[in-house]
Amino acid sequence: MAFPNRWSRFRYTIREPAAEFLGTMIFVIFGTGSNCQVFLSMNPNVEAVPRGDFLSLNFSWAAGVALGVWIAGGISGGHINPAVTFTLAVFRGFPWKKVPFYISAQLLGGFCGAGVVYANYFHAINIVEGGPGIRTISGSGDLLATYAASFLTPVSCFFSEFLGSAILIIAVLCVTDKQNGPPPQGLVPLSLFIVVLGIGASLGMNTSYSLNPARDLGPRFFTAIAGYGTAVFTYRNQYWLWCIVLGPVTGMLCGAFVYDTLIFKGSESIINKPNTWTTDRHPCACPGGKDKFHTGVENA
Repeated sequence: MAFPNRWSRFRYTIREPAAEFLGTMIFVIFGTGSNCQVFLSMNPNVEAVPRGDFLSLNFSWAAGVALGVWIAGGISGGHINPAVTFTLAVFRGFPWKKVPFYISAQLLGGFCGAGVVYANYFHAINIVEGGPGIRTISGSGDLLATYAASFLTPVSCFFSEFLGSAILIIAVLCVTDKQNGPPPQGLVPLSLFIVVLGIGASLGMNTSYSLNPARDLGPRFFTAIAGYGTAVFTYRNQYWLWCIVLGPVTGMLCGAFVYDTLIFKGSESIINKPNTWTTDRHPCACPGGKDKFHTGVENA
């Protein structure tokens, strides 16, 4: 019996966005949780010895991505990133009607993940900030959402997110390309663990390598509600929009374009759609060709 009760029927209708929600939430819990543990423990009033360093941050974010993709992968594809969802809709034929539901679920997952981490660490945050009624971006807000290093220009901020995102989507497309030596089934999360760890260890300093609008916007909305105020949105002239949203989206679109132009051969990419000349000369080889296939070709 496919639907033994009403809940199972309802669950079937929501399981894809629900998987995106849960995968993104776990990803954000691992990542922002490591931020809080490492930086809050540097305060001697919280811990006598710091509990981690920059390398442990990178491992935690990479583990969060891997686990998030593992949780959601078999159900929704494990996007856990609005920029990935949008790019796959453009270059891989992912249904556009699902895009709003996926992105909404991812943003909600990021919001809830930040809320869980805040609930776990708010006592230490109170100590670091100087009291329960004090909340500042430099004190603890930057442990949940991302903020750029002060020495960076706006162009450098954007480029850092653009570059990391382009590399990430190239890796995603590579490990899911059946014609390019993909990893064995079930090992895609491990592959992405390695990719994110490498990006963080080599390119993570400038903007904390968000590479994911949901990873930043979900926690940013939470911090605005939790007492950090509207400053989280007005920071550096709406940094969240031009860097954290547009940086990953444009970076992934360009990365996917480069991969498909140079390597990918699948017909689902817009780069490989047949042109008019090919359609006219080889109608049988193109989807929706004018003539029917010869007898037996459809069974070849």
